[in-house]
Amino acid sequence: MKLAFVAGLAAGTVLFASLSAVASDTDVPADIRAVIESPRYDGATWGMRAIELEAAEPLLATGPETPFFTGSVRKLFSVGLALDALGADHRFHTPVYRTGDVSPGGVLEGDLVLVAAADLTLGGRDLPDGTLAFTNFDHTESNSLGSSILTDTDPLAGLKALARDVAASGITSIAGDVVVDDRLFEQFRVPNGNVLITPVIVNDNLVDVTVLPSEPGQPASVDWRPKSAAFTVRSEVTTVAAKEEADLTLEISPDDPTVGVVRGQIPVGYVPSLPGVPTLVQTFAIPDPTAYARTAFIEALVEQGVRVAADPVGPNPAGKLPAEGSYDAASKVAEFVSLPYAQYARLILKVSHNLGANTSLMLFGMTEGAHTRDSALAAERTALTGKFGIPGDAFNFPTNGSGSPDSQASAAAVTSLLQAMSRTAVAEVYFDALPVLGVDGSLATIGRDPPNPLIEPAIGKVYAKTGTTMEPGVLKAQVFAGYMDAISGRRLAYVVYVNNVRPIESIGDVIKVFADDGVISALIYGRY
Repeated sequence: MKLAFVAGLAAGTVLFASLSAVASDTDVPADIRAVIESPRYDGATWGMRAIELEAAEPLLATGPETPFFTGSVRKLFSVGLALDALGADHRFHTPVYRTGDVSPGGVLEGDLVLVAAADLTLGGRDLPDGTLAFTNFDHTESNSLGSSILTDTDPLAGLKALARDVAASGITSIAGDVVVDDRLFEQFRVPNGNVLITPVIVNDNLVDVTVLPSEPGQPASVDWRPKSAAFTVRSEVTTVAAKEEADLTLEISPDDPTVGVVRGQIPVGYVPSLPGVPTLVQTFAIPDPTAYARTAFIEALVEQGVRVAADPVGPNPAGKLPAEGSYDAASKVAEFVSLPYAQYARLILKVSHNLGANTSLMLFGMTEGAHTRDSALAAERTALTGKFGIPGDAFNFPTNGSGSPDSQASAAAVTSLLQAMSRTAVAEVYFDALPVLGVDGSLATIGRDPPNPLIEPAIGKVYAKTGTTMEPGVLKAQVFAGYMDAISGRRLAYVVYVNNVRPIESIGDVIKVFADDGVISALIYGRY
């Protein structure tokens, strides 16, 4: 997919000079107005903007000047800045060091240290063709969507590769301990889902649970991945008659944080309501990702014939870590090298990967010397207002890099970012990372399931990040933002916001609003 973007600006160049005059409204065409003025949106607030990439004046602009809630459209900022700062070809290097000598018999008289590098997938999504695997209903959204489709990859692939390298280095036994160095940045939690952001990540720090019905009155089939003593699953799920409802709960055992308990019932023949999703998948968030990675790494070492004296299950012994920055290159015994960051950007934006967006915020922050969430957010703000020329009052990102529940940006700020990114050296990679209307990612089913003749002409022509923020009974935000190759042949940057849609009584109500954003996107495509 080739672009007409202008790439390669000098360092320090302001990518968008001004937002002057961008707030002025234009006439909203009658077909778009018919959508936004329907009874469903009584009391809701709309904002829209569409502009040619090299233009200063918008083709379409409506809505208040104050920022809207962005939902996951916030990821356009965090991933865009990381991609611009790191470069599309950036690779994560996850090394393993020894802290002692190795005897002639292969005994390491010291510790083995895996140094986390914030590799989002650590080989767990790598495909032979050099891309990262994802599905249109990714496991990171299993619990919010109701299910997902798992990738056909090994979540522990990176740890297994490191273990093979350790064994190949001649180490046959570890007399000391195995430790994970997770000091790359300060860990933090974000409000959306209370997700813990860590420098070490295995399977998105999730355990996937697949539940299949059997016969009425019998236990359901429950399986999980990855398999590790670090976290196991106990099932208390019963199969019930087909006419009954599915009702499951997942909770960490109060007696043992390494055990997850699945309880409830699943009816015979149960199929999730998501299109093309055949089985019920839910996830546990791994309570201690660093301890989990340590145990899984020890298990991988043992599989390679390396004996480990230390207890494999338990807290990570961080007190045994050497001083930061003191690792000697001669003591490196293994290293896992990731695929390019371009692939990570594609994963994050295609499936709206919250953990990845927050990790990207930290990756960008570290290019500016920031190692905490707050300092990374401050560095991001400086870049957006300085290099990208976006006024500080046009956006507010107070807590995270992924979006919900509190990130805000005006329509002008979003399209200005998109215009600015189109002038960077990573413009083509950024563009290709976006979901494509009716084709893949979060836009895969729009216009196709069910078929919608209003959207059909724009299928494959609109490339947009979606964003959704829910509160009880209220759709706080539903947003589409990205690029489109309009019917005129012009490439546009655009955004469609709607905030505060109520009442929302079911997922069906959300899907209707989502589809309306698709309709408006198609109408913009066909008019401009």
